[in-house]
Amino acid sequence: MSHAHDLSSSDLAAVAQAFLLHGHFISGAPYGSGHINDTYAVIFDQAGTRVRYILQRINHNVFRDVPALMENIARVTSHAAKRLAAEAHPDASRRALTLVPTRDGRPYHRDAAERWWRCYLFVEKGRTYDIIERPSQAAEAARAFGAFQHLLVDLPGARLHETIPGFHHTRQRFERLRQAATADAHGRAAAAKDDIAFAFQRENMVDQLLDLQARGELPERITHNDTKLNNVILDDATQAAVCVIDLDTVMPGLAPYDFGDMMRTATNSAAEDETDLSKVQMRLPIFEALVTGYLESAGAFLNATERASLVFGGMLMTYEVGIRFLTDYLAGDVYFKIKRPHHNLDRARNQFALLRQMEQHRPAMEAFVRQARP
Repeated sequence: MSHAHDLSSSDLAAVAQAFLLHGHFISGAPYGSGHINDTYAVIFDQAGTRVRYILQRINHNVFRDVPALMENIARVTSHAAKRLAAEAHPDASRRALTLVPTRDGRPYHRDAAERWWRCYLFVEKGRTYDIIERPSQAAEAARAFGAFQHLLVDLPGARLHETIPGFHHTRQRFERLRQAATADAHGRAAAAKDDIAFAFQRENMVDQLLDLQARGELPERITHNDTKLNNVILDDATQAAVCVIDLDTVMPGLAPYDFGDMMRTATNSAAEDETDLSKVQMRLPIFEALVTGYLESAGAFLNATERASLVFGGMLMTYEVGIRFLTDYLAGDVYFKIKRPHHNLDRARNQFALLRQMEQHRPAMEAFVRQARP
């Protein structure tokens, strides 16, 4: 996979020229900690004021149909902006991402090297956090993702494109793991023997939400599908959630997937690739803050089955991401960027350690959701 983090300032200036940006390009540098796309902050001088924009190279090895992806993002951001304007929100331009079009009016640019790019206004006076430090941050992030879903409940027009088909089709994810373990193309299955066994023992989790959806009990929603805390910008001054970012995976999905991925990422007391598994603790106060924040903004539209599935959603997402890391390790590290050998195996073990904790705390967590308001 080609990584563009070796792009020079002049390369970035050339890319920026394609977008409807005013003023004079000053500089550009890598920005953020994303795994998939390459992100840059670029600075322009506009009549004496320095203005930042986000330039992103979209990873088309992961997102095969960039025009469809960008059509989703353009529809979602413009609908969110309309809803915020209708509510006369005082801070509307910071509350939803704003795409900067190219000079010929498209939401993306394809450069001479066949790389795909997009540009956003830079949301200032806020930042993202990779690890949740306080329950209040968890509540804000959960409120933001619930509000994001709520803004899109009435999105008009056709169903959004599935930017990664089968993204949370856990059955397909499980079968890919089985194939990778059987093929053992890189001779790694022996090192991961116990991890593969752990995953196989939990196959009964795989179809539970899919079956509820097939029976019509879990409705399809527009979901973010990557609800990590670091995809919410929190205000520097107030620590309140400002804006949900990283909209590549916004597509049709299930509410328990979004809540579940929050639970997976926020409650873990350790980084996702921590190798000392004794540090992986499921933080119940953070879980409770997530439930409270999420139900404040999403409680109005969730049905009873969605609500009852929130905790299992967290377990399923933790399991699913664990098997994705494990599959990628067995397949030779083709999807997630790695910084060391066995990085993906370490990540898988981390998720499985977290899942064990969730299994232990499940009765208490489900009791908390049942008594939570609204």
